[in-house]
Amino acid sequence: MKRFQAFVKKEFHHITRDWRTLIILIGMPIIQIMLFGFAITNEIKDAKIAILDHAQDEHSTVLINKILSTDYFQLEKYLADDSEIESIFKKGKVKEVIIFESGFGEKLEKEKKANMQIIADASDPNTATMLLNYTQAIIVNYQANINLSKKLPFSINIQSEMFYNNELKGVYLFVPGLIAIILMLVSAMMTSISITKEKELGTMEILLATPMKPVIIIVAKVVPYLMLSFINSVIILLLGYFVFGVPVHGSLVLLLLEMILFILTVLSLGIFISTATSSQQVALMASLMGLMLPTILLSGFLFPVENMPLPLQIISNIVPAKWFIIIIKGIMLKGVGLSVIWKETLILMGFMAFFILLSIKKFKPRLA
Repeated sequence: MKRFQAFVKKEFHHITRDWRTLIILIGMPIIQIMLFGFAITNEIKDAKIAILDHAQDEHSTVLINKILSTDYFQLEKYLADDSEIESIFKKGKVKEVIIFESGFGEKLEKEKKANMQIIADASDPNTATMLLNYTQAIIVNYQANINLSKKLPFSINIQSEMFYNNELKGVYLFVPGLIAIILMLVSAMMTSISITKEKELGTMEILLATPMKPVIIIVAKVVPYLMLSFINSVIILLLGYFVFGVPVHGSLVLLLLEMILFILTVLSLGIFISTATSSQQVALMASLMGLMLPTILLSGFLFPVENMPLPLQIISNIVPAKWFIIIIKGIMLKGVGLSVIWKETLILMGFMAFFILLSIKKFKPRLA
């Protein structure tokens, strides 16, 4: 029994000796339950919409106030004319545009019938469908309340249109997200494990003892993953286009350059993880907890960031995949150019520079 207790005590000492592993083992369940509890939700909240009110009368004003009084919608902008609809959708913030025809209230009073149009950004088909259903429910409720005091009932005809994904295909959402996840998996996780393996086996010191400079050695280690990640992303694009019919409306050259930028960003992140960890186990767990879960949950791939609590929305800004998915969906589905996605591109460049500088700072003492 004493031997058994000694072995148990030894194992506890072994676990607690590596404080990084201990933090991951205790912190991972807490972070997972918080992320899954708050991020996984089908509710729509504070979705940004724009309104084009050609009528500007009593009925349209009351209906607009009724729509905006709910927690589902948040007004981003009043549009002046139809020409602004396409441009505001391409900016990516607005998810829905509500349009009132000219003389909306007058037609309701005299003809007992008027038209409205709802246009949704269907690059995320699930969100678009839910927003459309919410809006229609509010309009139908308004119509029913008004008709209670009318002998001849009003009728509001609602026309709906889905931009960028008329058929509401789910692959339009999944293909861009899968590219981000696969690039994160191959580029960051595999790179961090590969370099950490050299350190753990003691072969990194042998490599650093060669006449080659340490920077050249690190670059040589990551170049294969750069090439492999790029090939994987091209394969996904080809399968998405030829098998599932996912279009590429924008510049293919710009799309490929943005993918290379994202690959370099996550490679620099993988190098940083490898410099901050001493074993493959810690590197793997850090990659899973710090890269894969945020990429899946906080990037907007599966769940809209706007629906999450404010703290998670803030945290999502430090997830590189969030900005890459905005870029790739903008180029592929909306046909936007660099003039629209320049901010997201600069953010990815900033991430890449930041992780490279951290890696150099962390790596230099090891070479001294």
